[in-house]
Amino acid sequence: MARKNNKSSFGPGFLVTAAFIGPGTVTTCSLAGANFGYALIFALVFAVITTIILQGMTGRLSLGSGLDLAQSLRGHSQNRWTRILFIILTLSSITLGCAAYEAGNIIGGSLGLNLITPVPQKVWVVLITLVAMLILGAKKYHLVEKVLIFLVFIMSLSFITTLIIIKPDISAILRGFIPTFPKNSLFIVLALIGTTVVPYNLFLHSSAVKEKWKTKEDLKNVNRDLLLAVCLGGFISISIVVTSAVAFHAGGIPLENGIQMAQQLKPLFGSFTNIIFGIGFFAAGMSSAITAPYAAAFASSGILNWKGGQNSKGFRAVWMGVLLAGMTVSLLNLKPLSVIVFAQVANGIILPMASIFLLVVLNNRRQMGQLVNTLCQNIIGGIIILIVSALGLWNIFKLFLK
Repeated sequence: MARKNNKSSFGPGFLVTAAFIGPGTVTTCSLAGANFGYALIFALVFAVITTIILQGMTGRLSLGSGLDLAQSLRGHSQNRWTRILFIILTLSSITLGCAAYEAGNIIGGSLGLNLITPVPQKVWVVLITLVAMLILGAKKYHLVEKVLIFLVFIMSLSFITTLIIIKPDISAILRGFIPTFPKNSLFIVLALIGTTVVPYNLFLHSSAVKEKWKTKEDLKNVNRDLLLAVCLGGFISISIVVTSAVAFHAGGIPLENGIQMAQQLKPLFGSFTNIIFGIGFFAAGMSSAITAPYAAAFASSGILNWKGGQNSKGFRAVWMGVLLAGMTVSLLNLKPLSVIVFAQVANGIILPMASIFLLVVLNNRRQMGQLVNTLCQNIIGGIIILIVSALGLWNIFKLFLK
């Protein structure tokens, strides 16, 4: 069994990367580069480190306890009302949140294909939804895993090739690793962190690790997979910031819409501009369009204690509902602002709560055994929790400033 695991030692980490490198991340990174050059790269470095630490905690939770995060949340409290609160918060944050943002993922993927083909965008919306439905309907975790690894590879090839072609100033990029806050940059800094440290990824990764690996000896595989995948995702994000900085910030050109992100690169890439950017944007949208319903289904299954895993009717109903909601909003051009606002508030609450709960469970020696937290891990985890709690509260507070 161990030998088999070693042959297939990558997967869950790439689900995390596929989830956070979506159209929202591509757009946010493009705006960061266009408006502030390389100055905000430090925010992505912090976000990547935070993601690795938090997702590493969820992976260790699954290996040590044999439960994913949603199952642990459900079983932690014996108090009925506390358990109900956990269930409401989790379902609100994860399921409704995924449904609200799925439209952006599908639209993003369709925009990428619309850049390189004459096919109408709404046709691509339907086709992307159907492809995602077929992949998830196969009920095979390993199929989803392989598809997402492939899409991450396509994203990497597209954006990193772009980075190599433009030959940016490496010393200027390195200066971006030093924290600075240019005027009016705080909102983009928070957005860069928020699009990378995704609450539903905590549930998705713990469920995926539990699905793929079973023993404590697999911790090295979990960490290696996570480190490679998230660092690759961070490098993709930084590549987009750099590319945008060269194309827009260096020439003082404002970035105002999605199509312009590709068109303004034409002097650099000529006739290949739309192809390079379109493929990358499609891969970003498609990967997130698959992972969002998958995460919602895993979280709902665990928190509601459904039996049968991916074969249960409830599991299938959740991811199907998220996909159909995203397609409907995409086709009708609706703006699900009220749901998104609610999801932001719920996410602002659930991320700190889930992080605190992770730290509590990881200190339970009876449950975690040899994988129990060390003093150093507690200190690092505590600092991360303070930061994500502050970010969560800020995300709630800023809603009332609009």
